[in-house]
Amino acid sequence: MLKRLTLSLLLAATPLLVTAAPDRYRLDPVHTRVLFAVEHAGFSHALGTVSGSDGVLVFDPDDWRSARLEVSVPIQRLDLGDAKWNTATLARNLLDGERFPEARFVSTHVEPIDPTHANVTGQLTVRGVTREVTLAVTLNALKRHPLPPFRRTAGFSATATLSRSDFGVDGWASMIGDEVQLRIEAEAVRDRNAGDPADTAPTEAPGTPTAPADSDTPQPVQETTP
Repeated sequence: MLKRLTLSLLLAATPLLVTAAPDRYRLDPVHTRVLFAVEHAGFSHALGTVSGSDGVLVFDPDDWRSARLEVSVPIQRLDLGDAKWNTATLARNLLDGERFPEARFVSTHVEPIDPTHANVTGQLTVRGVTREVTLAVTLNALKRHPLPPFRRTAGFSATATLSRSDFGVDGWASMIGDEVQLRIEAEAVRDRNAGDPADTAPTEAPGTPTAPADSDTPQPVQETTP
């Protein structure tokens, strides 16, 4: 009788365990930054950062495959350490920051490697063009933050390599390398009021190029040498 009762209680609890929802987190713009490196005329690699990213993460450390991520990166906050370089990089013949002020990443698939590592594949949109990109992600920590308001915080590092010309950023090919190396440091704070990324995820097939309705062939502009 006792065995039957115990089994009944376990079976009754199983649906609750299976359907437990993963936590929702909101990116901390202050502690989330994108660093990029690109070759400069063969002499060195120019380093730049973009701060202030915003986004939502749905994450269960015991079930990486269920993770969902949507991030908005404010391209106009790009900083190469020099005002003229910033202006040249945001010009229409490169990132065209005036018409395309943000980049966007929406995850589509997560492949776990071990408890703290996974490959996160998603759709990256830059300059109105969407391509599939895979991030190599490391979970650094998931715990209660030691400072007020002491909220549960997840910290991640990620890397990726992409081709800028794949996104239509092909100006100054003789001066600027095509390969762009990305390093991302991010912190996300648990927020049960954060929206679910699945509610706003795009419906385009992976790797499908997209562009806004008003996109056209960029007109010649006076270029500033980076």
